[in-house]
Amino acid sequence: MNLKNRKLNTCHVITRMIVGGAQENTLLTLRGHLESGHNAVLVTGPSPGREGELLKNVNMPPFEIKEFPDMVRELSPWHDLMAFFKLRRFFKENKFDVVHTHSSKAGIIGRIAARSAGVPVVVHTVHGQAFHPNEKAWKNALYIFLERFAARYCDRIYAVAQAMIDQCVDAKVAPREKYQVVYSGMDTAHFASCKRSAELRAKLGIPENVKVIATVARLFPLKGYEFVIPAAKRIIEKYPDTHFLLIGDGPMYDELQKQLAEDNIAENFHFSGLVSPDKVADHLAQADLLWHLSLREGLPRAVVQALAVGIPAIGFALDGTPEVVINGETGFVVDAEDIDAVVEKTCCIWDDPELAAKMGENGSRKVIEQFDWHRMADILETEYLRLADEKIPEIDNK
Repeated sequence: MNLKNRKLNTCHVITRMIVGGAQENTLLTLRGHLESGHNAVLVTGPSPGREGELLKNVNMPPFEIKEFPDMVRELSPWHDLMAFFKLRRFFKENKFDVVHTHSSKAGIIGRIAARSAGVPVVVHTVHGQAFHPNEKAWKNALYIFLERFAARYCDRIYAVAQAMIDQCVDAKVAPREKYQVVYSGMDTAHFASCKRSAELRAKLGIPENVKVIATVARLFPLKGYEFVIPAAKRIIEKYPDTHFLLIGDGPMYDELQKQLAEDNIAENFHFSGLVSPDKVADHLAQADLLWHLSLREGLPRAVVQALAVGIPAIGFALDGTPEVVINGETGFVVDAEDIDAVVEKTCCIWDDPELAAKMGENGSRKVIEQFDWHRMADILETEYLRLADEKIPEIDNK
């Protein structure tokens, strides 16, 4: 049988559908497979709070969305157990050919539930690690144990960066041959087409002829804002006409506003608030440089987006960041938490416009094709079909 003629019944499972990279990745994968003629269902938990709901106003072919209130982000034995039983029943009733889980909580519960329900093909994507150096030791030990356990219940594990695979293998979650890198896709062509807009800069309160450093991240602990503010203060002292555009929202908003006022640099900062994924490119195009100072990431989607727009990036040498920020070519990577280095490399870019332009060109050229969402969806579709052919060869076209 020609594998491309096989139509699969698939289900994606993710803990929350907030406005975030893992969620965009999941939705674009689902969209690609719907457009290829497969059936695709999305299972998620609730998405309360200031981080937004990605499923509002999305341009997608029709598909089923199933929300399970017991699928919560926090550790909760009662809710987790209820989510497991409800997922297992849902998988059995719908007779899925493929269940693809995303994020740590949904990945653990969903993989075990899918395999126990008899789903032939079970796969998982690592978007970022639940265990990391900034987490409590007992939690890391628990997460690693659970990831090892869940890995036994799936056929393949994808990761958005090679660094994620290396970390999992080092932690003995699963053998290396069980993993595959599938870079997180996005509409890179749209990012590449966006230009500077005097109207949007005015709306954001950014003066017309100033340099702008952007961040794209939830206003949330470990997303780097504890480094952004002190580094920004030093940059403003040397380059008073530098402004900062913080793209995103979250629970740290009030805390950051207070700190900026105390440091007397609030006038140089502009908060976009929550921005829908289709508007992020327009906002990034108003900037000259991206800072990505997160302490916890998979492969930083914001960096890829900035490079696609054509601006360089500075980030910490953590996780997948060095896979896209090529030192001296598309930006600079520095040691984690090294504010001095962030300031130094920013000064290099500010003092050398030709270097900045060259880095932006190099970055755009690197990511436009490699991170296109169609490429990601095609790779995963090929994987699904290959695994389905191995696990359910007797299946007929559906």
